[in-house]
Amino acid sequence: MTPDTGVVNWLLPTLVLLPLAGALVLLAVPQIPDRTAARLGAGISGVTLLIGALATLVAWDRGLGRMQLQVRTDWIPALGLQAHLGLDGVSAPLVLLTALLAVLTCGHLIRVHPEHGRVRLLVVCVLTVTGGALATFTALDLLLFFIAFETVLIPMWFVIGVWGDRRLPGQPGNAAARFVLYTATGSAVMLLGLILVITRTGTADITELIERGGAGMSESTQTVAAVLIVIGLAVKTPMWPLHTWLPPAHTIAPTTGSVLLAGVLLKLGTYGLVRVVVPVLPAGMENVAPWLGGFAVVGIVWAGLACLAENDLKRLVALSSVAHMGFVLLGVASMTPTGLQGALYANIAHGVVSALLFFVVGALKDRHHSAGLGELGPGLRDRLPRLGWLLTFGAVAGLGLPGLAVFWGELLAIAGAWQSGALGALNRPFAVVAAVGTVIAAAYWLRVLRVLWQGRTDGRWDGQDIGDVTRHESLTTMPLVLATVGLGLVPGPLLAATAGVVRLLLPGGGVVP
Repeated sequence: MTPDTGVVNWLLPTLVLLPLAGALVLLAVPQIPDRTAARLGAGISGVTLLIGALATLVAWDRGLGRMQLQVRTDWIPALGLQAHLGLDGVSAPLVLLTALLAVLTCGHLIRVHPEHGRVRLLVVCVLTVTGGALATFTALDLLLFFIAFETVLIPMWFVIGVWGDRRLPGQPGNAAARFVLYTATGSAVMLLGLILVITRTGTADITELIERGGAGMSESTQTVAAVLIVIGLAVKTPMWPLHTWLPPAHTIAPTTGSVLLAGVLLKLGTYGLVRVVVPVLPAGMENVAPWLGGFAVVGIVWAGLACLAENDLKRLVALSSVAHMGFVLLGVASMTPTGLQGALYANIAHGVVSALLFFVVGALKDRHHSAGLGELGPGLRDRLPRLGWLLTFGAVAGLGLPGLAVFWGELLAIAGAWQSGALGALNRPFAVVAAVGTVIAAAYWLRVLRVLWQGRTDGRWDGQDIGDVTRHESLTTMPLVLATVGLGLVPGPLLAATAGVVRLLLPGGGVVP
């Protein structure tokens, strides 16, 4: 249903274009001081967040179970390309998460020491990534979805390569090159799948394709298209074994880059699976599901075991993301309402908790000039009690403690796998292996806390005033702490928002076989 009010007509275009316009202004005016640029970026992101919240309220009033908040206009008629945007229960939480993280990352940069334009340009990259991600989450045309999906590639390459840790000579360039190589290759593969869908159906409109539910494409065509698109999206998710670009990128990237990678970019891949592959290629997805579920559970266990042996805290958080996103992929592969809702919940929960952890690890690294467990040393509860508490909170949230955000997504993903018909005879073994993965997560996070939080300080930092959490750092992290608690204690609103649209996206209304 096309919106009939002027308010709705400008909401979504403004949501997407505002951060992109802000990036252009900051790029075009080099005289803007770094700190002023960071404040402007935070302000623009804050307005974007408010617009996203207003758009969500409008969509909720219209039911939110259907994509009724839509704006459609011709963009490039010669190519049949439309600027078709929409918001529903799947995209709205991701829009709000993206805008919130943009506010926090720009706010974080306000206190970064000015570097003669480098902070200003970093804010430009943040706003560009934000606009590209928001366009991806609201795009309802396959070609527009792909273009928006790719918009984030270049600015993230700059964030990693230009602002990466210079204490490791040559590593920023290598990590950035690996990021571009993997993601560009994955995008090329995905584009082949999208073109196959468009040529066989004669349309790129996602709403029309969802209504058709695969009609007009044979099962073999759907399977080929699903394989191509899933591989492309799995690179950005990232799915084991296509994840090897992620740990180096996180290790090298500045705090801002790590937060955007974990909280925004990884969500692009899983969102594409839910929005495009599951409803548009249902027969193909059912054929791919056992393979996707298998790679997901291998990634959960492998990443957990790697975390048990990892001694760099930032790299450990990055590897834990591979495990967490494995639960998201398992929920999608289950092709059940429970599993898909678990995947969407885990997606948001991971974005919140991982962003918090990267802010905390970044603060520790700034103070100790290293993220190595040995260099950070024991006794955080005595030396830096507030920062140590934030790390402890993030760790117990990351291991899936009941009452915090991650718990619900993982629980529902496992339950969805257990009752899945798409996974065949492997459904319950996959669920059991995933449950074992939660135990491994508890083991590696408790190991981190034993090494850093427990014990007496070894004296190496005695006499040095490295400082505990500042007021500015508290303002940056507290929204994420509150979101983690809120999502853990009150899961109902997010589950209610996704319930209706999940059944529309699944074949047959999501009936469990």
